[in-house]
Amino acid sequence: MEAPLQTEMVELVPNGKHSEGLLPVITPMAGNQRVEDPARSCMEGKSFLQKSPSKEPHFTDFEGKTSFGMSVFNLSNAIMGSGILGLAYAMANTGIILFLFLLTAVALLSSYSIHLLLKSSGVVGIRAYEQLGYRAFGTPGKLAAALAITLQNIGAMSSYLYIIKSELPLVIQTFLNLEEKTSDWYMNGNYLVILVSVTIILPLALMRQLGYLGYSSGFSLSCMVFFLIAVIYKKFHVPCPLPPNFNNTTGNFSHVEIVKEKTAYTIPIMAFAFVCHPEVLPIYTELKDPSKKKMQHISNLSIAVMYIMYFLAALFGYLTFYNGVESELLHTYSKVDPFDVLILCVRVAVLTAVTLTVPIVLFPVRRAIQQMLFPNQEFSWLRHVLIAVGLLTCINLLVIFAPNILGIFGVIGATSAPFLIFIFPAIFYFRIMPTEKEPARSTPKILALCFAMLGFLLMTMSLSFIIIDWASGTSRHGGNH
Repeated sequence: MEAPLQTEMVELVPNGKHSEGLLPVITPMAGNQRVEDPARSCMEGKSFLQKSPSKEPHFTDFEGKTSFGMSVFNLSNAIMGSGILGLAYAMANTGIILFLFLLTAVALLSSYSIHLLLKSSGVVGIRAYEQLGYRAFGTPGKLAAALAITLQNIGAMSSYLYIIKSELPLVIQTFLNLEEKTSDWYMNGNYLVILVSVTIILPLALMRQLGYLGYSSGFSLSCMVFFLIAVIYKKFHVPCPLPPNFNNTTGNFSHVEIVKEKTAYTIPIMAFAFVCHPEVLPIYTELKDPSKKKMQHISNLSIAVMYIMYFLAALFGYLTFYNGVESELLHTYSKVDPFDVLILCVRVAVLTAVTLTVPIVLFPVRRAIQQMLFPNQEFSWLRHVLIAVGLLTCINLLVIFAPNILGIFGVIGATSAPFLIFIFPAIFYFRIMPTEKEPARSTPKILALCFAMLGFLLMTMSLSFIIIDWASGTSRHGGNH
């Protein structure tokens, strides 16, 4: 395994370039190879920390300009995903008490793992997830982190575009007051998802800095607040009990199969609910007057806001329909009244929210790809644009041609989410934190290892449920033949 190089920790000057002559840790050698003198780097690292014990390491990034509020908007928008539409269904499967326990546990664990990431980045002066992996385990660690980020965020973007593909035609159908769907191009979800990607998502994804998306993130969050208010309002206006035939709209047998199939994905959906870790360090990079404490406050506030929104949306959605709730909450309202004006407005708000979230999620994927393929290259607009276009093209093709995105979403949620939330932050922290500061048997490092083991356990359980579900589904369909 390639040994990770010592990260340079240099002072920043106002124009964002590095001051010369400060801490020349790495010595250039022949053949473009760089080696370090362990004793020298150790002494210089100690002198650096002793020189300014009250200050955190200076980062080699440009000077951030994004405010606290805009950073909260961006991170909250990164947390908020399409999963909010399925949480009422998850509550119907688990019950209110177990759902609340799981949601609270995942929120607290996510906050703790962000704490581990921030502590690791503070030690070595790095604010890129992939570079933390490189610092901890060399090139394999860097590639593993980049691959997990890429899979996770491609899964998230696919789920957002899948909502656009399925919901936008229904919105247009309702606007036009059509009883049945027509064959016109503007009623075809495949054409519409491409149109939205080209006209709205791509221009926002071409922004050079994530901080510029703070305004669109704030508007996106406002749309989801409107969704939440509508769900609470509808609880008191949808007739209860529901019509006798409501629960059987899909047919008894198929409905039972769908319930069994979806239950296997409940744990991955819950784990997926607070995955924002690939976005944490890029947002930290662009934060004005950054510090670990300030970024931790941003993370805690964002998680708290989304925790409240998630729970209220799940609770009132569940209390409206109980066991009649479907895996996509808005579809359930449409069964009651397809032409409800309020639900139509909510659909538009949700579509707006998920559309504006895609560029936020695309940023870490592009950065991960650049870390894997162009690690030492200067910024290039051509490469910046081509990666964004390539990503959106691949995701559109996946959404258009995949017959069922549930399996892809479930596997990604069951693997990459535990790695990004639990395993990587813990093992990176264990490797990066100096043993002089925290010995291997210290309480923080033991907790970190337990945290990583919890992630492995969660991943194993989730994959087991999904594999069993697939196996039972195959045997069931085989038996039908």
